Amino acid sequence: MVEVHLYGKLRRFTDNLDPTRDSLLHIPVRKGDTIEAIIRRIGIPVAEVGKNMFLNGLYSPLNRPVRNGDRLGLFPDDMDMIIV
Repeated sequence: MVEVHLYGKLRRFTDNLDPTRDSLLHIPVRKGDTIEAIIRRIGIPVAEVGKNMFLNGLYSPLNRPVRNGDRLGLFPDDMDMIIV
């Protein structure tokens, strides 16, 4: 499983919209999964995800592989702070 933390408007993909609590999902990892595959499996349109994606605390691209036990933080496009 990968633990996915969602922020901002992406919170709507969980059952928790309260900004004072964590909005997270636990998604099973399949062989060959990338951050993009996890995003699509959740049902989030890739265009809504900003450039700020962090896998295990490291700034990461969509094509970075994910593994069981990883922690993924996703911020929406309207919360970008890093300009690439």
